[in-house]
Amino acid sequence: MGNCVFLWKTTRHVLCLNNSMKPNRTNQSRRAFTLVEVAVVIFVLVVLVAMILPQLAAARKNRPSPRGWCACNLKQIGLSYRLWEGDNGDKYPMNVSVTNGGTMELANGRNAWINFLVMSNQLSTPKVLHCPADTDGSATNSWSGLNNKNVSYFVGLNASEDDPQAILSGDDNFEIGGIAVKSGLLELPTNSPIAWTVARHKFSGNILLADGSVQTVTISALTNLLHQTGLATNRLAIP
Repeated sequence: MGNCVFLWKTTRHVLCLNNSMKPNRTNQSRRAFTLVEVAVVIFVLVVLVAMILPQLAAARKNRPSPRGWCACNLKQIGLSYRLWEGDNGDKYPMNVSVTNGGTMELANGRNAWINFLVMSNQLSTPKVLHCPADTDGSATNSWSGLNNKNVSYFVGLNASEDDPQAILSGDDNFEIGGIAVKSGLLELPTNSPIAWTVARHKFSGNILLADGSVQTVTISALTNLLHQTGLATNRLAIP
């Protein structure tokens, strides 16, 4: 008699015994990588790294400098001015009464940030108001908490939509006679000995004109821009 006799001669136990004696196919299918397969995987990884590294290096090399980011910020600000004036009788905020949504009565220089706040619908984020090289202030994501410390750019209070070459905004790190300009209203006669401080862009800065263009200018070029406005005194709101 076979093994089945000792298992109470039942078909159920016969099946259990037979099943327990079958080899595990799952275990049979598991095996280690061969040397050839490992070599192929390593080769593919090496090729991918060789393709990605040059692209990362190029992206790092082409990443804008703080001055470049600053110019990009001012271009966005210039576009926001254009959009705002298009909805407000072709006038900038500082040329529109507060009762009509502008900042005309607040153009005393102490609240420069308000000129940007009224354009919050046109600006993508308040972060563009801060120059990456400005270590005296900080960027913010909140319009509700915006203040002068979050703004790196002055407001040209005399700028007019009728004059494309008017000075609309730009870096605010000025000095006069070697003394750094403070927050408030800055009135600049055309013969004013104004200069850039070494901070941010090393004795140069970015200026936004009313036509939307941004110019990186040296100290001498800054003086020329003031002369080109044709104004006896240029009024700037320094944040």
